[in-house]
Amino acid sequence: MDLLNTLVEKGLRRELPSREEALAVLATSDDDLLDVVAAAGKVRRQWFGRRVKLNYLVNLKSGLCPEDCSYCSQRLGSKAEILKYTWLKPDEASRAAAAGVAGGAKRVCLVASGRGPTDRDVDRVSQTIGAIKEQNADIEVCACLGLLSEGQAERLKAAGADAYNHNLNTSEATYGDITTTHTYADRVETVRHAQGAGLSACSGLIAGMGESDADLVDVVFGLRELDPDSVPVNFLIPFEGTPLADEWNLTPQRALRILAMVRFVCPDVEVRLAGGREVHLRTMQPLALHLVNSIFLGDYLTSEGQEGKADLDMIADAGFEVEGTDTTTLPGHRGGGCESPCGGTPADGDEPAGADAASARTDLVTVRRRGAGTDLAPNA
Repeated sequence: MDLLNTLVEKGLRRELPSREEALAVLATSDDDLLDVVAAAGKVRRQWFGRRVKLNYLVNLKSGLCPEDCSYCSQRLGSKAEILKYTWLKPDEASRAAAAGVAGGAKRVCLVASGRGPTDRDVDRVSQTIGAIKEQNADIEVCACLGLLSEGQAERLKAAGADAYNHNLNTSEATYGDITTTHTYADRVETVRHAQGAGLSACSGLIAGMGESDADLVDVVFGLRELDPDSVPVNFLIPFEGTPLADEWNLTPQRALRILAMVRFVCPDVEVRLAGGREVHLRTMQPLALHLVNSIFLGDYLTSEGQEGKADLDMIADAGFEVEGTDTTTLPGHRGGGCESPCGGTPADGDEPAGADAASARTDLVTVRRRGAGTDLAPNA
C-alpha cells in the first residue's frame, strides 16, 4: 500500500505526515489492519528497538475534584463508586511506589485529583518525591497535579521531579463539549510551564469519547506541535455514574489504528499505552506493543488493570523486553543517551463507526479497591 510505504519513509526520517495521510490511517479497513501495524512497527523499532518502558501510577488523592471533566470518575458530581481519600503521606506513597518498582517500573507517576496544586500541595508532593528517590535513586518520577501556577514547575523540578504530565485529551474545537471548568489553552499553558522549568513534558489524549477522526488528528497534531517527550494514549473507560458512561465507541481494531496514527505523527516520541487498554484492546493488547514503546503496569487511578505478572508475560510472549533503568528511553537527538537509530533495524474525517451497543463490555470496568489509599496490597 503506497500510503503505508510513504508513512514508513517519513517516520524513519522524523518527517510529519500530512493531515490527509493521518486521516487515511484511521480510515483503513480491518482487512488492512495487520499491514498498518507492521508499517507503524517499523517506525517504532527504528527509534526504540524492542524495548518496553514500564510506568506505575500512584493515586495520591482520589476523587473530590471540583472540575467537571465528563470522562472522569473523580469529577464534580460523579456517581461512580470509586475510592475517595485525601492526600497520602509521603511514606505511604513511597510504599505504594515500591510495589511498581519491584514489578519492573522505571517511572513512577504521582497523580492527584483537583484543578491544580496549592503551594502546600507542592510541598507535600516534593516530600513524596524525596521519599521515593531516597529508596530508588534511579527511578524517574513524574508528577500530574493539574494546572500549574507560576513557579510551581520549578519547585517540583528542584524537588527531584523528572517529568510532568498534563494531557490535552481532545481537540481544541471540541474541548468545551467535554469540560467547562477550564480550557484547552489552560492545558497547553501548563505543558509549556513544565517544559520551561526543564521538566520532561508528558501529554496525551483520550480516544473513544464520541470524537470524529478529524478531532483525533487535530489533538495529535496539537501534541506534535507542543513536542512532549511522552504521549500517553488513553481509551475512555465508560464509568457508570459519569456523563460518558454510554460511550462505547471503540473496537480493538479501531484502537490499534489510533495507536498507529499516533506513532506515524510522533515517530520518535515515547508513545504510551495507557488507561482503558484492557477494556478496549482486550486479547489484542500484544499487537499494540508493535506500536507503542511504553505501558502502565498494573492498576490505574480508579480502575483495576491487568495483573502486573500478566503484563510482564505479555511483553515476553510478544518478543519484547522490559527497558531497564540503565537505558535511556528517548533517542539521542531528543536528549537521550543512544545514537539514532536507537535500537532495532529500520526496516476532515467522518464520524467513526462505533462498536455495536449490544457488545459493550461493561463487565470489564472494575473499580479499584486495592493499592494506594487502602489496606490491600496492589496488584503489581
